[in-house]
Amino acid sequence: MKSRSSKLVGWCRRAVLLTLVLCLPAGAVEVPTLFTAEVLLDKEAENPRADAYDAALREILMRVSGSAIAENEEAIAELFPDPSSYVMQFRPGADDSLWVSFDGEAIERVLRGAGQTFWGSERPLTLVWLAVDWGQGTREIIAAGDPERSQDEARSIDRNRLLRERLLEISERRGLPVVFPLLDTTDLQSVTFSDIWGGFDEAILYASERYDAKSILIGRIRPSSGQRSRWTYYFTGARSELSGAPEAVVGQVADLLSAEFAVGGDAPLEAVVLNVSGVASVDAYGSVQQILKDMSLIEGFALKEVAGDRVSYRVEIRGGADRLSRALRFNGLVEQEPPQGPSQDPFQDPSQDPFQDPPQDPLQDADVLEFYFSP
Repeated sequence: MKSRSSKLVGWCRRAVLLTLVLCLPAGAVEVPTLFTAEVLLDKEAENPRADAYDAALREILMRVSGSAIAENEEAIAELFPDPSSYVMQFRPGADDSLWVSFDGEAIERVLRGAGQTFWGSERPLTLVWLAVDWGQGTREIIAAGDPERSQDEARSIDRNRLLRERLLEISERRGLPVVFPLLDTTDLQSVTFSDIWGGFDEAILYASERYDAKSILIGRIRPSSGQRSRWTYYFTGARSELSGAPEAVVGQVADLLSAEFAVGGDAPLEAVVLNVSGVASVDAYGSVQQILKDMSLIEGFALKEVAGDRVSYRVEIRGGADRLSRALRFNGLVEQEPPQGPSQDPFQDPSQDPFQDPPQDPLQDADVLEFYFSP
């Protein structure tokens, strides 16, 4: 059980996250706590701190590599025989717990070296629209904060908060940035309880645009009945139907996104040519550079050519060109059709000796991606 102070810290952190989200230019969030965990410290155990380190490391591995490795004790023991050697900081937490911070770069190296998947710290923001029928005519949408209500309605506030905190705790455990709508005047003019419950998702997706979230989870639940919960999940336009308890569904969303963005260390390294148009300023160039730096499936990139507002890169990736295209679209770049003009005739180039073989371009057989950057 978390103390009142730790709950307050968690609420403040989420409030700051929501504030930052409303100011972000793209639907991705940096998760600064990816390699920290707070776990129970069993003082009656033979080695309480070592046990806590083991438990904290499993939580970290669940976030960055998934359940396949996090629930495999033999694999963890083989890859990380001494979890304490990866600990950078630790301190006592609330209610007999231990807060532990690990060396993320070292953990990433071990996972990649062993061919395990790794999901970096920049992750899609998931916006949750959750309609709850509490029974006896009480219906509401779960909001980011607690509304002002009379004392007679205090019970509704408590169960609203508890449901929200359950979802936020499991999302934090999985390293999944999650926010709920503000439900301010702007939201309430666009979305009603009936819209969510009745499956009128177009109105919900329209209202979601202000949050710039490309990962949107819509739920309808009746906690007091045996009726199965109904969930719809949208990611960059694709729709999925999910089912289960709220905590389980958040875990399913984390698994779906991990499958999309996590990169296996044993995936082959490929070279791709990436052309980005619309880079008309130093700021735009810096933004494109940062997008490429933050993408975990990119192992490295180098500038090939600059022509007007078009910048060409050689990009080394793991996971294939199609996956890179999806990741670039997610980060706000617009995919374009490649130019259809004829290739240049070397005899028309006065600098080209027609009696010599043309120089071989190491990227001549590489995939070419064409994108447009819009600030």
